[in-house]
Amino acid sequence: MIAISRDADVVVLELQREDRRNALNLELCRAIHAAADDAVADGARVIVVTGQGTAFCAGADLGGVYGSEFLDALYAMLHHLTKLPVPIIAAVNGPAIGAGTQLAMACDLRVADETARFAVPTARNGMAVDAWTIRTLGKLAGMGPARRLMLAAESLDRDAALACGLADRAGTPADAIAWAHEIATFAPLTLAHNKLVLNGSREDDEAIAKSFAAVWASADVQEAAEARLEKRAPVFRGV
Repeated sequence: MIAISRDADVVVLELQREDRRNALNLELCRAIHAAADDAVADGARVIVVTGQGTAFCAGADLGGVYGSEFLDALYAMLHHLTKLPVPIIAAVNGPAIGAGTQLAMACDLRVADETARFAVPTARNGMAVDAWTIRTLGKLAGMGPARRLMLAAESLDRDAALACGLADRAGTPADAIAWAHEIATFAPLTLAHNKLVLNGSREDDEAIAKSFAAVWASADVQEAAEARLEKRAPVFRGV
């Protein structure tokens, strides 16, 4: 259902329900949640999420049973990814429809290949997504594209997603992994702080203040200063 691989400080989570175009069901939502937690606990500095085959994620599994248990697992997983202290890159290797677009948005960065397509067609199927999804879509893509996706049930191809900011880079999963390795060399405490600020709200002000202080008190600040003097790349340890 999900394959986990690690290369140095980068962990790749590959959704493996190719026969269902990697559609999310209860088990897969829980598996993503647990695998991401395990990656962080094992010291991963960047996580990449992608899909097996020709689809990133075709949405919620229409052959499954919709109910509170599935919705609770879906939104618990999505919101949890936004709170993890490491950057997460979505390698969107094909259609990301409905919950697939939600999963991509729960990641911090999106690399889209030429077959990527984003849509949240709830108006066509009589369903609904939470306020976080709609508001985040507006922040990432702009209110114009967000309104077209949510009110006119339109979709965005790779080029349109890049143009409006829903996708950050064009590329394959291999390109996403290469970017992850670059990001993994950056200061972990700084990345965690930046992500907390970007994804947080006023309720997180106390945690943000603590993370700000922790960055400035860290050994990584001194390491960066020493590396500049020694004309070498810094080696950050997240302490």
